[in-house]
Amino acid sequence: MDLFFTMLVPLTIGTIAVYAAFHRVDVYSALVQGAASGLETLVRIVPALIGLLTAVYMLRASGALELLARLLAPVMDRLGLPSELLPLMLVRPISGSAALGVGAELISTYGPDSQLGRMAAVMLGSTETTFYTIAVYFGAVGISKTRYAVPAALCADLTGFLAAAWAVRLCFAP
Repeated sequence: MDLFFTMLVPLTIGTIAVYAAFHRVDVYSALVQGAASGLETLVRIVPALIGLLTAVYMLRASGALELLARLLAPVMDRLGLPSELLPLMLVRPISGSAALGVGAELISTYGPDSQLGRMAAVMLGSTETTFYTIAVYFGAVGISKTRYAVPAALCADLTGFLAAAWAVRLCFAP
């Protein structure tokens, strides 16, 4: 089995080369066309990504996320979620790297085997960076009106957060 995984990439490249030779495909020109198409897509989505990442860093640096977390703490308590997870829940739909930073802080503060650390880890694995994903994919195809995609995706994120907390409580009950 280890040999298979070791040879997987060379076998894939070899298979593509044999297929291209058999079907008389000019692999180099196909590669160049694909690279040009990729660069065009990159040029279309970079402005949205720069704006999104700038907004995330401004929110974190200004303290607005911490203020919002303090304001929403009573709602979290009613839902049975630790209020310490709120910064993670607020940042995750916006930025994956910021969410990983918040998650790492939570895990280093409370420990990886704590209920809060486990909830943070499961939340990171079961939710999506919604706004980033929408900016990339919708921007790549030129869609500017997202219609119901954002509310539906945010509802899915909320469901993922709640399900993650529930699953950790169920599987790792004290």
